[in-house]
Amino acid sequence: MNDDVIDSGADANYRVTANELRQFIERVERLEAEKKDIGEQVKEVMAEAKGRGYDTKVMRKVIALRKRDKDDIAEEEAVLEMYKEALGMS
Repeated sequence: MNDDVIDSGADANYRVTANELRQFIERVERLEAEKKDIGEQVKEVMAEAKGRGYDTKVMRKVIALRKRDKDDIAEEEAVLEMYKEALGMS
């Protein structure tokens, strides 16, 4: 494909150059490859933690909790406790 302007026949805002389009696609492809590599590294770390006796399911929950707002967590825990009490689980 050359660097000619491609016109979809629509508004001029939709005109793109082949080079620009190729650059966007290649950037996304590089990011996808990096994401895959990072995912593999996370798996390796979790496997190492599991090998040392850590519960990786709980670790993943802790990681998810650390991303959340403390007030949201406290509210969810309060509702959970209320539900458990209502069901005689506490």
